[in-house]
Amino acid sequence: MKKVLIINAGQNFGHSGGRYNKTVTESTAEALKAFNNVEVRITHIEEGYDKEEEVQKFVWADYIIYHTPIWWFQVPFGFKKYLDEVFTAGHNKGLYKSDGRSSKNPAINYGTGGTLNGRKYMVTTTWNAPATAFTLPGEFFNETSVDNGPLFGFHRMNAFLSLERLEGFHFHDVEKNADVERDMKLYKEHITGIFEKELKPQLA
Repeated sequence: MKKVLIINAGQNFGHSGGRYNKTVTESTAEALKAFNNVEVRITHIEEGYDKEEEVQKFVWADYIIYHTPIWWFQVPFGFKKYLDEVFTAGHNKGLYKSDGRSSKNPAINYGTGGTLNGRKYMVTTTWNAPATAFTLPGEFFNETSVDNGPLFGFHRMNAFLSLERLEGFHFHDVEKNADVERDMKLYKEHITGIFEKELKPQLA
């Protein structure tokens, strides 16, 4: 049995009601139901959480799937607070032991003290920006992808815990030109393909 922790970072703030990421979270859970050897737990950050329980969920999980909107090119403040609180609480409790360095040679091995080895993570993001803002010459992000640009620090954060990255999925132009039915279909195909590969040894 493989264990999946889904984290919904959707947040009700300003003109955002958090509905899109709730739909993405529901689509993830629904897609994973096709695999009878998967157990799912879900954290909806906005509903509240106990940081020590969240630490144990990370230790419990084989896979962590994050769903987050991007506000002002970063994760929402509620999600950042969750990460700060939970990861700090996870020191020497299963998430990481240290930053990986030793006093004998403090210049090397930074970021190697994570203790979630063997586990993997995936992230989805939702954007007002169209996909072309990241790909076309002269457009806003200078042909820098979501993962190599705005999410670079997020990916290194997970690497600090020794989590291995799975290919994520980014939803674009969701405010002005959303097509939820189309996007959820494409996303379910994506996550089903990911887990068919991941669970292949167990399905054989």
